[in-house]
Amino acid sequence: MKDIDEVTRHLPAILDAVAEACRVTRHVQGEPGRIEKHSKDDHSPVTIADYAAQAVVAHRLAALSAPMLMVGEEDAATLREPASAALRAAVTAAARVAWPEAGDDAVLDAIDRGNHDASAAAYWTLDPIDGTKGFLRGGQYAVSLALIVEGEVVFGVLGCPNLSADFGRAFDARDDHGSLLYALRGHGAFSVPADAPATRPSAVHTSAEPDVTRMRVCESVEAAHSRLDDTARIVAHLGATGTPARLDSQCKYAVVARGQADAYLRLPTRRDYVEKIWDHAAGKLVAEEAGAVVSDIHGRALDFGHGAGLSANRGVICATPACHEAILRAIEDLRLFAD
Repeated sequence: MKDIDEVTRHLPAILDAVAEACRVTRHVQGEPGRIEKHSKDDHSPVTIADYAAQAVVAHRLAALSAPMLMVGEEDAATLREPASAALRAAVTAAARVAWPEAGDDAVLDAIDRGNHDASAAAYWTLDPIDGTKGFLRGGQYAVSLALIVEGEVVFGVLGCPNLSADFGRAFDARDDHGSLLYALRGHGAFSVPADAPATRPSAVHTSAEPDVTRMRVCESVEAAHSRLDDTARIVAHLGATGTPARLDSQCKYAVVARGQADAYLRLPTRRDYVEKIWDHAAGKLVAEEAGAVVSDIHGRALDFGHGAGLSANRGVICATPACHEAILRAIEDLRLFAD
């Protein structure tokens, strides 16, 4: 797929692919003892649900277009090892929740469809479970899929299986339906239930609150993902008193997009850290199409034209226009990240 018209033509099938991946992850999360995990080379956790969700999405997308190029977070190298027979069988069993006829070889090959190097003019990027630690805790996580064309995100879907449409529901409470938000560049952002993607979509919009002192900030539950102390300094500098929202994953982009919070700050924890495209592509577009401004900590637009990493950027700020401007000003006033 190389343009918005083609995406629009296949939109129901694409949304259904993400919804089915949500169903797989929900199934695994709901079965005690089934959330098997191991650590990757970078020590980050990966579960059978990560692998199974990537297999399901890749399998569904491959049926829509050929060739199908995808940059996925996972690969099947570990699963192919003889010592991984039990893990491999568990992944295949999980994938069969949405892909009943799947066998081990088909699942492994589908996972490895995500091995593209982000060098093509157009490709998909997928994080099958963004927020794996949140998933392991029974909290918020997202299935994140985006289409990048010539270095620009043109389509994005956030499947948030535990994110309720009810704003009064606590973020740490699992939801029976979940939320699926999607956006096409220049066409707005929309939401449907994650368990009923064919439902008539509702448009989503950011908050219209112009008073920065009422700003509500999304914070990561995992302190390692962002400088929460610097976020607190920015909030204090702006005199913002809004109640913060704490949750994992790209669901934070969704929460800003639908007006449940006003800002999401992902502040760099070290100078050399490079954000991955699959951690931001879908969420960034959904938030922007809902009315938010997304940039790095220096106000530069996120540049998806440098392979799998956002190497031209540092950190991420997603906020309503008034809050975004105020946050950038606060970073400058406080001389944060001046090195």
